Amino acid sequence: MTEKKTKKKGMRRRKFLKFSGVGIGLMIGGVHLTRHMWRRTIFEMAETTVPAYMGDTKQPMLWFQVSPENEIILHCSKVEMGQGTFTGLAQMAAEELEVDIDRIKVVHAATDTGNIDGMSTGGSMSIASLWKPMREMAATMREMLKAKAAEKLGIAISALTIANGVISGGGKSMTYGEVVEGVTDWEVPDVPPLKDRKDYKYIGKPVPRIDLRDKVIGAPIFGMDAEMEDMLYGSVVRSRLIGATMSNFDTSEAEKMPGVVKIINDSDFVGVVAKSYTEANNARKKIKFDYNVDKTWNLSDIEEAIQVGNGNKTVIQKEGKAVKDVDGEGEVMELEFKSPIGAHAQIEPNGALAYYKDGKVTIKMSTQVISITQKEVAKALGLKAEGVNLIPMYLGGGFGRKLHTPNAIQAAKMSKAVGKPVKCFFDRKQEFQNDTFRPPTHHIVRGKLSPEGKMVALEHNFASGDVAFNSALLPGAIKPVLGADVGAIRGGAIMYKGIENHRATYYHVDLPFATSFWRSLGLLANTFAIESFIDEMAIKAGKNPVDFRLDHLVDDGAFGTRIRNVIKACADKAGYTDKPSGNKAMGFAASIDAGSPCAQIAEVSIENGRIKVHKVVAALDCGIAVNPDQVRAQVEGCICMGISASMFEKMDLKDNKLFPIIYGPYKMALMKDSPKEIETVLVEGADFAGPVGEPPLGPIAAAIGNAVRRLTGKRLTELPLEL
Repeated sequence: MTEKKTKKKGMRRRKFLKFSGVGIGLMIGGVHLTRHMWRRTIFEMAETTVPAYMGDTKQPMLWFQVSPENEIILHCSKVEMGQGTFTGLAQMAAEELEVDIDRIKVVHAATDTGNIDGMSTGGSMSIASLWKPMREMAATMREMLKAKAAEKLGIAISALTIANGVISGGGKSMTYGEVVEGVTDWEVPDVPPLKDRKDYKYIGKPVPRIDLRDKVIGAPIFGMDAEMEDMLYGSVVRSRLIGATMSNFDTSEAEKMPGVVKIINDSDFVGVVAKSYTEANNARKKIKFDYNVDKTWNLSDIEEAIQVGNGNKTVIQKEGKAVKDVDGEGEVMELEFKSPIGAHAQIEPNGALAYYKDGKVTIKMSTQVISITQKEVAKALGLKAEGVNLIPMYLGGGFGRKLHTPNAIQAAKMSKAVGKPVKCFFDRKQEFQNDTFRPPTHHIVRGKLSPEGKMVALEHNFASGDVAFNSALLPGAIKPVLGADVGAIRGGAIMYKGIENHRATYYHVDLPFATSFWRSLGLLANTFAIESFIDEMAIKAGKNPVDFRLDHLVDDGAFGTRIRNVIKACADKAGYTDKPSGNKAMGFAASIDAGSPCAQIAEVSIENGRIKVHKVVAALDCGIAVNPDQVRAQVEGCICMGISASMFEKMDLKDNKLFPIIYGPYKMALMKDSPKEIETVLVEGADFAGPVGEPPLGPIAAAIGNAVRRLTGKRLTELPLEL
């Protein structure tokens, strides 16, 4: 199918964004004196708002292709990294296209198609941000096909009906595939009305994943599987030390190694191109160089740096007085919490396959930032963005690690140097050493209780390194505007608005190694601190911790009400009690992230001096669950990943070397550490599909810690949780 130019309707989206950007800039300058108020407003919105999709949703033919066999191919600009996005989007499209979901095939949209996401895949926003646009595009495409069928059949549109991709009327019928045959001009109509929810066939149903077969049979769909004819292999020298630069490269020995085609000595990197992956790696290890170290760094230095009070301070939430200024009440309670450096440890390391030919580059790779990577490669090679065709592959694990993929530049430059495709991947040690880590955090939480056991004041003070700042998504220039890192503060605000005096203050600290997005961003550590403290206050007040939380939530008909409902649903499902039963106890915690409230109860025992999680009950309100089975799977995945981060994972640092750098020594949860049972209750508190992939990571660490407190009387305040 080809497309003719569409009719202009009002201001174009790109022009609106450009003008809006100017307006926002003027607004920021004009309200400099009240910037703290504006910042707090932005931060509060960030906790609950789903950003609009930043790609083209006005031209359905960028997204949908109809084959002669009557198959719908959905070219998706969001990537699939295991979260089930492709299946959910297929359900939404099938609903309005009036086709069976079996007829829809979802593929990654190459940048040459023109369907490019202006942002990324991350933040649990794929389904949520496309909830309305995807259905509108599918409905519009349906009407375009219907209009062409009316022309070809010589029948009025009003007399036509559609069933499973077949348009019928007046005793005649045509498949979608027959309708598109020979058509070169298409009119894009106004968006038609969308289906009533009562008429849904696929949305809200447990449809099997459409990528299941390929994954079961081991089809070559991942970035590491990428191949091109006559390709070579690259291996790049990467630093083993943080806070250091490399110089004086000696490649003489590497040049003599078997299979070596060329040594690349670029201004930004040194690498080897060879005939096989093993030969490239072996030769790379023979390259000698010097390290220039400005300062010796150890873990103690990082822990000293990441402290509340250090770095740049931003008040992200402020209501009423500070705890110390609330008079006439009880003593100030204070607890201190910490979380460590965490690795992504995804199965598939970073890498890319690139082919530079005739002034253009073709790239196959796993990345969460398609548009950004395309532009980075183009700039590095002196090309226009259109000169780089990035073909996304399935991700063998992302979790935020593949929001930073400048390694595509290295593969492209090596390909240009040898005139053939070059596939270049990190090895496992390089992946660990050069991760963009989850930053360590430090928290001081304070509160006051009234004599009646009511919280009258609560404040959360916390320090962290970069999450969103200095990433591909938020370059350093935005830092002075926002003040606080919008990734690090996720979950850092107080959701208990019934506490008259509450506030949260963030301290941003620069670190000597790269830290960035890690699944759920700051949510896990921030919720651990706040919800552990809330639990301790409930104990001090002599109150049931579930009732205690409910007493401090505002039933506002919006997020306060939704949080209350998930708390009640979780407690009811688990039969929650704060009294230990035998050698087991329950721990409760809740949070809200990206507008999706979640509550969890962990049933825990102590076995041979170690914490054992037996069962987790979770309640999640993501609004409409497009695929309930998929949502439950995401909840289960978040809980298991959260248990791993909460009880096992941490990086160490000695003499500028981060370690461990292989699986095994880097401790992670195993199958034996997973709960035998995870129950998920889906609470629908909104009439749209909200985020799913990260909100359930929030409560698990605190839920486990709160259960341990019931069993042992000891409050654990550091991750990973250890007795």
